[in-house]
Amino acid sequence: MTAQAEARAEAEVPEAGRGRSESEEERADRQWNELMQEVRVAQTGVQILFGFLLTVVFTPMFDELSHTDTNIYLTTVVLGALATGALISPVPFHRLLSGRRIKKRTVEWAARMTFVGLMLLLATLTSALFLVLRTATHDAFVPWFVAGVVGWYVLCWLILPLWARARYSEREE
Repeated sequence: MTAQAEARAEAEVPEAGRGRSESEEERADRQWNELMQEVRVAQTGVQILFGFLLTVVFTPMFDELSHTDTNIYLTTVVLGALATGALISPVPFHRLLSGRRIKKRTVEWAARMTFVGLMLLLATLTSALFLVLRTATHDAFVPWFVAGVVGWYVLCWLILPLWARARYSEREE
């Protein structure tokens, strides 16, 4: 067996606890495909929300918003634009880096941008909910209600996944 064949055979042997027999390139391909499935879900949501936000300024009620609510709206639109950009960024990453033999790095950067996009989506949803509830109710409970919803998002999007990762990930011996 040649040295190259031995190196390839060693690379394909699953690491302890990894449970997969795949090369680095196969792993990067799999991770890329998984990331794209995740991004498709988030992109759809942020694009619908952003599209809706863009139409609000053209409604008759927009002129009745207070200065504060107008600022909240503008902040929400900018956050939505930033979230949309971050969640779409894996596409140009792939397009501009495809064929350069750096798929592992491409996956890492695309995953980081997806996480940034999700955090911006969280901020957009928070701001939009705050604006809608302020406009609909004018009640003092709105910040508390919004804080509860944000707590729910943080629990679902961060705390539970991090807890599961710490609890169930196999540790190196």
